[in-house]
Amino acid sequence: MKIATDWQQYKVLATGDGEKLEKWGKHILLRPDPQVIWHKKKDFFKVAKVDAHYHRSESGGGHWQYFSNLPEAWQIDYKDLTFSVKPMGFKHTGLFPEQAVNWDVMRQLIAQNPNVSVLNLFGYTGAATVACAKQGAYVTHVDSAKNMVERCKLNAKLSGVEEDKIRYIVDDCRKFVKREIKRGKFYDAVLLDPPSYGRGSNGEIWKLENDLYDFVELVKQVLVEKPLFVLINSYTTGLQPTVMRNVLARIFGQGDIEAYEVCLPTEEKDVFLPCGASAIYKGRTK
Repeated sequence: MKIATDWQQYKVLATGDGEKLEKWGKHILLRPDPQVIWHKKKDFFKVAKVDAHYHRSESGGGHWQYFSNLPEAWQIDYKDLTFSVKPMGFKHTGLFPEQAVNWDVMRQLIAQNPNVSVLNLFGYTGAATVACAKQGAYVTHVDSAKNMVERCKLNAKLSGVEEDKIRYIVDDCRKFVKREIKRGKFYDAVLLDPPSYGRGSNGEIWKLENDLYDFVELVKQVLVEKPLFVLINSYTTGLQPTVMRNVLARIFGQGDIEAYEVCLPTEEKDVFLPCGASAIYKGRTK
């Protein structure tokens, strides 16, 4: 288990009954969390002044209920990085704070191997991209949603990342990797944060349990012989860290592989909040 303990501007204040109360900078959000199966100890609205509450709909999706003049977006810092936070559909804010543990791991490796090339697939709003680029890597950021790629550009600007450090690609990740193979392009490292389920523009179905192994095998073809790292992250409930460790071991061979649950600390001293799982293969450290 790795716990993201270094945040100064983000906190989980309370949890219970399928929800979590979070402090994002100066603002308090109450959001659903399916992993929180225990009961809350205190009414969330008595713990802190809630600015917005996301309500799930029984028919899917949901909506935000606002209790204050919450700005459309605001910024929070993590160490030397700055990110834009914005309440969006499906309860998201554009940032996953628990991933700070993976940002730190990748930055430590990049610090020992400057100017490496990193491929970030399913890059979303680019927090990991920004973290790697800030450390000196040249990052290719790929996501199929143009608005998410634009958010990555904003986060890079807020964090003071040099413009030539990131190449932005709006594309289907599998199609992009296949084209890079044909072009003979190679990367020193790759990170993948694929969705549990997805549908391509031509009706292609992506299901993580069925497609992850073959996709990682495909990605291996755009990696140098001794990659700096290959990191997989998943939010799919039931996909154990050891499963991803086994995928990496089968494809890259026995080596320096670490698999772990990713968690957030909370202000409730008896609770750590589970937030998915990761596994990383390290091919070299110098």
